[in-house]
Amino acid sequence: MLYNGLMKITKKSIFFLLLISVISVGGALFAQGAVSRFGGRASEVQSADEYTQMMQYVYELIQNAYVENVDPQKLYQGAIEGMFKSLNDPYSMYLPPEELSDLNENIVQGEYGGVGLYISKRNGMQDNGEPWFVEVASPIEDSPGWKAGIKPGDLIVEVEGKPTDKMSLDDTVALLKGPPNTKVTIKIRRGKTMEFPVSITRAIVEVPTVKYGLIGTAGNSPIGYLHLLSFSSHSLLRCQEAIDSFKRAGYTGLILDLRGNYGGLLNASVDIAGLFLSGDTVVTVKSRNFKDEKHKAGTNPIVPQNIPIVVLIDESSASASEILAGALKDRKRAYLVGTRSYGKGSVQQVWESPSIDEGYRITVARYYTPSDVNIDKIGIPPDMEVKFPEFTEADEASLQKLMTDKKLSAFAEANPKAGAKQIEDAAAALIKDYPMNISLMRRLLRDEVNRTEIAPIYDMDYDVQLQAAVKILQDGSYNHLLQNAKTLKQLQDEAVLVPRQAGQ
Repeated sequence: MLYNGLMKITKKSIFFLLLISVISVGGALFAQGAVSRFGGRASEVQSADEYTQMMQYVYELIQNAYVENVDPQKLYQGAIEGMFKSLNDPYSMYLPPEELSDLNENIVQGEYGGVGLYISKRNGMQDNGEPWFVEVASPIEDSPGWKAGIKPGDLIVEVEGKPTDKMSLDDTVALLKGPPNTKVTIKIRRGKTMEFPVSITRAIVEVPTVKYGLIGTAGNSPIGYLHLLSFSSHSLLRCQEAIDSFKRAGYTGLILDLRGNYGGLLNASVDIAGLFLSGDTVVTVKSRNFKDEKHKAGTNPIVPQNIPIVVLIDESSASASEILAGALKDRKRAYLVGTRSYGKGSVQQVWESPSIDEGYRITVARYYTPSDVNIDKIGIPPDMEVKFPEFTEADEASLQKLMTDKKLSAFAEANPKAGAKQIEDAAAALIKDYPMNISLMRRLLRDEVNRTEIAPIYDMDYDVQLQAAVKILQDGSYNHLLQNAKTLKQLQDEAVLVPRQAGQ
């Protein structure tokens, strides 16, 4: 599993600037020397040294007085985990040896054995007083989880029979990861009531980067379509290759698809912004511990100013993708279409301990868009909101029966190359026995067919957000729409940008 994140990597320090995921460790947890008692009340203890002595006292009290012997390492880890938990920050945490190893493996090697799902877990409690289950932020395209039909917004309520509301995010990650060709069974909750088990065979999951192609319709010049899946060390080169191919084809517009993009390298997001912007600020990092750091675009963009750009975002667009989308929006270089982005605007750093094989991760800063707005827990609203059809309770009931009867998978197996006409006919037939919005049925069938082979670069038949982007680039409305689009600062001043409510 991978965490959503924006990161800068060194051997001893892993710098995250993002969706999920900047820590220095000063001194040992426990002071040297025994402390047997304290004078005065706890409320009178003020200095850091006194708090450290108090921790030493409690440690020795447990070691000497508790009814059973306690492993010192267990107390040490528990104390550290407790301090991080008190921050009430899901991105700051203690990393025991195995988790630090996993983190280094995922970031440095760019691949891992697992199911290919980006997951998150909310703080606090649900309305019923119970902890939150683990939620799927997005599946990695063509990964085992994606091929199994897992969708953004799905709740993973169990892994191998263990409920995830009782587990930490990292414990869930540990269960989902594993050697290739081994299986893991999870239970998915989709919508309010629908639950079903899914058995997934793990595989080596490589972090994807870019997909691209041309969108051409009769009587119109081609539009370049660039789907940026993550921000890795290879992303800039792949984007340049895509744009070069668009130039050779004589493209007259560009669609930059950031949907499902969980983030990645800070430098990559700034460098890629330089493909579209000339100089000036892309993002500013602010912290109480160091001077504000402005990251600026280069001065030689390869996409000409006369090429209109539409950016697609959704609730899974996070961190580095929000930096890029925010910069293009605030600098009036692109028009945004889709749904509000995830809202990950904090900065973390991870250090390996100098003496023990473990690590620590702490939020130390936040990033700000060119108009000086931080979108943490808020997200970026699109200039034009376009939503996919949503399931009603009746639709969910029909979908539950569809899956129980395995009608979708049966159609995909029988028609692995199904085109639009076959899908239209199958949808019309199925809704007679499984009533639901026919556009939802068509999309379910299309998605199921796509899982049987490598995913297509884009889907003009059923992707309503992509259809809206193409229409803007072809109907002559782009310049007017862009001129009237508001910066994030303007939206903030108008109180349009507000934090998400719990459960949203």
